[in-house]
Amino acid sequence: MVRVKFFANFREVAGTNDLEIEAKTLEELLENLKLRYPGMEKLYSYAIIMVNGRQAKDTNLRLESEDVVALLPPVSGG
Repeated sequence: MVRVKFFANFREVAGTNDLEIEAKTLEELLENLKLRYPGMEKLYSYAIIMVNGRQAKDTNLRLESEDVVALLPPVSGG
């Protein structure tokens, strides 16, 4: 199972810090989360998605058991 870690607004929508979920690709994982948590999809457009500590931009990325996916808001500073 893939472990998903939620941060900031993603945590608020999910109501939890993390969970384990079955998914073969990043696209499948995001779709499963959208169905499980209404409102999550609105956050995807600006999300930073990390897989095992590396930014992932390809939703066709294959996920393996024990992978860790983190959903983060964009980082800004001044």
